[in-house]
This record gives sequence, structure tokens and C-alpha cells, in this order.
Amino acid sequence: MQNKLLSIGQVAKLLNVSIDTLRRWDAAGRLPSVRSGPLGHRFYHQSDIDQFLQKVDTIARNWVEAALPEAPNPDMYCQTRDVFQARLEKLQSELARIAPIEVVSLITAVAGEIGNNSFDHNLGNWPNIPGIFFSYSLRDRKVVLADRGQGILATLKRVRPQLASSSEAMQVAFTETISGRYPETRGNGLKFVRSIIVKHPFSLYFQTGDAELYLKQGDNDLAIQQAKVSINGCFATISFEGLT
Repeated sequence: MQNKLLSIGQVAKLLNVSIDTLRRWDAAGRLPSVRSGPLGHRFYHQSDIDQFLQKVDTIARNWVEAALPEAPNPDMYCQTRDVFQARLEKLQSELARIAPIEVVSLITAVAGEIGNNSFDHNLGNWPNIPGIFFSYSLRDRKVVLADRGQGILATLKRVRPQLASSSEAMQVAFTETISGRYPETRGNGLKFVRSIIVKHPFSLYFQTGDAELYLKQGDNDLAIQQAKVSINGCFATISFEGLT
């Protein structure tokens, strides 16, 4: 059964993406197809799709890019901050089994800042699905968070109306303190995240709108690029490879 071939239409329905998206993924090597028949139609091995669906970052990416989204699987969905905090504590407990206490504290702090930012900045203004996607794979040394909120640009334009793009907003969010008024400290959270990532053997992929950033230990400058696919809200992957 693992060698069963699925048509591109069947896979599009399974992953909740368009056929055009699958073609782009195929061309980019993200999800390669096999060609079959005299016309060379695209097909996919069932085992490849099963493996693809098991990757938490893939699941989050499909959700945040979906045109007509539904709430994620309850095991990966935190509709409220209380649920998020409870699951963050679970991550901390499970991470403590494989990592030194300093690593546990830092990864938990980074994930907590990103997740809490989503709730803080979208409070009462969620465009469609409230809450965040939050999951992790200790095997892959990866934590993934995503939201379908307003995104950083819309949030920061309230205090920096001159901001014109997601790239500009991301630059500000990761480098400047926007407001020091308690409890509203716009911009401080991601600046804190950056300070941890650049000093430790971690990496961060972050996207908001059509801007994306990859940050790793030792990166003094921000390399912000234009993403191929724009999203509503934010998407983040925290990686901590190399732990024994």
C-alpha cells in the first residue's frame, strides 16, 4: 500500500492546497512527483505524502497558506493563551529529557515570546481563526509556531504609520524598541528572540506577510528577503540541532 500512487488532484485535496501550488513545490524539490502514462501526468507515492504530512513545519505551512482554512488539529492548536502556556510547559518538560537546562530555558523563552506576541498583537482583531498553531518534534529538534493574524506590518503601522512593507516592519520589530509603556512593549519580544538566537547554537526562520528571515548563531546583520508566497500573520520555525 505504501507504493500506491495518488493523482495530483487527490494530493491537492489531502494537503488543502491548489494543483498549481503542488506544481511549484515539485519544481522547487519541496515535494517531488513521479511522471506516469503517455502524457507524463504527475503522481505521488502514498509513502511520500505520509512522510510529508508528518513534518510539523509542513502542516503549519499548509495551514497558514490555506485560502479557506479550518482550525488545526486540536493537538497542534492553541485557541487561547492559557492553552498555549500549558503546552509550552509540556514542551519544557519533554525538552528537559534531552537537553541541558540552559538550552531548555532558552528554547522555551523564544517559543514563549513568539507565541505570546501573536496573542498580544491580535487581541480582539483576529481576521479569521483566533489562536496559534504550536507544535514541535524533538526528533527533528524543531519547534513551529504560526498564526493567521494581522501580521507585523499591520500591528506596527499603528505606531509607525510610515512603514510601507512587511520587510520594513520586520526590520523594525527585530531591531528597535517601539514602546516601553507597560504592559505594551511593541517590538521588544522579537528583539529579545534575536538576542538569544545569535548567541547560541540555534536558528530561526520567520515570515510575516511577504517578508522572510533566516537567523542563526553569529548573525550580526538581518538578511530579510521577499518570500515566494505571502501569508496572513506569522510563521516561525526554531531549530536546535546538535543536541546529544
